[in-house]
Amino acid sequence: MGRAWLRLLGESADVELAGVVDLNPQAARDALADLGLGSVPVGTSLTELADAVGAQAVVNVTVPAAHHPVNVEAQFLGLPVLCEKPAAPTVAEALSLAAVAEVTGQLLMISQSRRYFRTLAAFKRQAALLGEIGLLTCDFFKAPHFGGFREEMEHVLLVDMAIHSFDAGRYLLGQDPVSVYCEEFNPGWSWYAGDAAATAVFEMDGGTRFVYTGSWCADGLETSWNGSWRINGANGTAVWDGASAPLAERVAGVSADAGASVASAASADEPEEIAGALAEFVRCLRTGEAPSGEIHANVLSLAMVEAAVKSSQTGQRVLIRDVLDDAHRHALAVESVPAAKDVLAAWNSPLDALQRAGYAASIAPV
Repeated sequence: MGRAWLRLLGESADVELAGVVDLNPQAARDALADLGLGSVPVGTSLTELADAVGAQAVVNVTVPAAHHPVNVEAQFLGLPVLCEKPAAPTVAEALSLAAVAEVTGQLLMISQSRRYFRTLAAFKRQAALLGEIGLLTCDFFKAPHFGGFREEMEHVLLVDMAIHSFDAGRYLLGQDPVSVYCEEFNPGWSWYAGDAAATAVFEMDGGTRFVYTGSWCADGLETSWNGSWRINGANGTAVWDGASAPLAERVAGVSADAGASVASAASADEPEEIAGALAEFVRCLRTGEAPSGEIHANVLSLAMVEAAVKSSQTGQRVLIRDVLDDAHRHALAVESVPAAKDVLAAWNSPLDALQRAGYAASIAPV
């Protein structure tokens, strides 16, 4: 992902790649040279290099365990951050990041790159025509042989991949999760040490049920990396295969094309994947708008993962509010930044605080 971001930043007309920070500076120089960016400065300290080059923002593509310290360092330097998903390895650390964003007044946006597909945006437009939504489903079936750490991970599907689908479900519905019941398992032929398959049923705050079923050891007739989706509402149904234009069929009497299957065209000029995340980040820095991946709102996507894992472990339905309350208590206990600790302490209800701040967040335009 580091090289993918370097390539994008190097080619972008909206930003200038000012410098690269890496604990292994030679690896950074080699990557830059391969991309024809050999003149870009390299350093091992974010604080020192940002000052030397006059940086105005940070793109954080470190490993997840480093997301929290790098984001905190950047924000206290007065720099907005676009950070790769997940925001942090745990909801507690993500809550700390939300508090730091409030303290510093700097934007922290999480790059949920799979929100940025033209056909997904078209699917969301189709969903808006279906009236009250009863059910959203996502089927995800792939069989990647990664080797390395993923094949040894616990909860590998839920922790490493399902957040994309969970976050996309929130995006499509415009609703937040209330609870989840989840079962994980590992088929006998699986090459993963941890559970590589799962089904999760989320209740959303608009009453919709969102059902995710996935497997990472599903050879044959695989879905796209975005999965295969279906959404049913009072006025009809829309489907999306994760790649092509979505299709919708609406019930008679609803519209002029009632009863006909129609393709919903996607806008040809919307940037996709990480380019889409960068475009939204830049636009929001210029306008002061809150991006869809603003840290307060994004915590809820991470909480869906943590709640699904907990449900699988306990065999019980898990409330998202309970997961956030537990994470809040832990975050308060370990927070090392006094001002951030004060913010956390002022949150009587972390769920209410996240929703209130996430939907009202704004920044000073630059």
